[in-house]
Amino acid sequence: LATASQELLPIWKMTDRRDAALEELRALRVALQAVPPAALPPARCRRPDRPRCVPAAVHTERGEQVSTCVSILERLLQALDPLYVIQNLREELQKGLLHPDDSVKILTMSQVGRIVEDSDAVTEILHSPELLQQIINCIGGEKIAVAKEAIKSLSGIAQSQEGLEALFGSSLLGALRNVMATSDVVRYRVYELIVEISSVSAESLNYCASSGLIPELIGELTGDDVLVRATCIEMVTSLAHTPHGRQYLAQQGVIDKISNIILGAESDPFSSFYLPGFVKFFGNLAIVDSPQQICERYPVFMEKVFEMAESQDPTMIGVAVDTLGILGSNVEGKQVLQKTRSRFQNLLSKIGHKAKNAPTELRLRCLDAISSLLYLPPEQQTEDLLRMTESWFTSLSSQPLELFRSISTQPFPDLHCGALRVFTAIANQPWAQKLMLDSPGFVEYVVDRSVEPDKASKDAKYELVKALVNSKTIAEIFGNQYYLRLRAYLHEGPYYVKAVSTTAVEGAE
Repeated sequence: LATASQELLPIWKMTDRRDAALEELRALRVALQAVPPAALPPARCRRPDRPRCVPAAVHTERGEQVSTCVSILERLLQALDPLYVIQNLREELQKGLLHPDDSVKILTMSQVGRIVEDSDAVTEILHSPELLQQIINCIGGEKIAVAKEAIKSLSGIAQSQEGLEALFGSSLLGALRNVMATSDVVRYRVYELIVEISSVSAESLNYCASSGLIPELIGELTGDDVLVRATCIEMVTSLAHTPHGRQYLAQQGVIDKISNIILGAESDPFSSFYLPGFVKFFGNLAIVDSPQQICERYPVFMEKVFEMAESQDPTMIGVAVDTLGILGSNVEGKQVLQKTRSRFQNLLSKIGHKAKNAPTELRLRCLDAISSLLYLPPEQQTEDLLRMTESWFTSLSSQPLELFRSISTQPFPDLHCGALRVFTAIANQPWAQKLMLDSPGFVEYVVDRSVEPDKASKDAKYELVKALVNSKTIAEIFGNQYYLRLRAYLHEGPYYVKAVSTTAVEGAE
């Protein structure tokens, strides 16, 4: 290792100039690839007889020189401890974030990310207000990759009390507000950061609310600009994923305001811009909270979902189907839907029709929703719930099993797997097992490996077999012969190929 390191030094010294020749830089890049990270010269950068860690040529504006230097630095910096980087290369990090070439900024942000993830190094960065300000400025960069890395790093910094105090202190909060003024897009990036930080804890949310940024986001959500509404609702939905976020939104009356906007959407010709996001908000809220309570308190939500599903607008139908799938993914949500009785049964018939005849994307969404609606965990399979899922299944089509079997035989992997997931969802329910057994050739289809052309299909079929084998009623309903074939399939794994023996005959061509 020592020899390798010594061989690198002459090349390194030649490149440590702003006008370093491209050939010299290339030579260093190639040489570095052959040296283990532990033997790289930067590991001993503190010694006065060693060159500095960052070659001066990176500060040129010549494209290929810069890209070559970035490759060199990526290799070198991985040999350095994050604490060493922040303690000894602070100035270089600041220069990197100001560099006109985005690849240098991305490299620098990746090092900031390493520092933020290191418990010792992150405290150092909190005492570097200039560096923190430059990271904030990167949110406003044209390159989305740079902005995302900046958001990720700032979110990491805000994980601690000290980080929260640093970010929401007067100077850095001012920097956040300044960068927000760059454009609408950048303003939403800052909101994205604030929501990420707020989601960590109630204390984090309190800092973000006290800064005025969360109230501003909510103000935009409930304002008159329909396009802004559509963007902001996604962030507010993310905030509602946490208990403290939901509590805050309820206390501020935000959930009631969203409900009222949905109520008033009938008279708004532009409601199609924001209505899907608002309905998704309630769908997500119902599943993380209580479907029954949400649907009882905000009846406009369920009514709007049904209206959208019954409409002729493919976009609205897709959102409604997704929402029904989310709502019906647990037993309480299923029972809420069951209370609507014939209206939901009729809607299932339409969803079954769309699963067969709609454009591919909507067909896939219908199949996923059907899987979610029909699945019942073994411990929740009461007689009433099994009767309910059976009635739902029969509402989908006059011959629902054949409907999904026909979809599963089509030469489109996504649809094929979607249909298999429907079979998997009902595979542990006795009524479905009886239907499968009574359907001519169905069990043979399940154990036939030749019909699965790709890995995703083989995996989906294997999940179906696993669901059948793990059911307590399968041996009794399918009988011993079929049960043993399914167990053998499960034991052999998803990618098993039966060996075919051949005999060579002398003289044969």
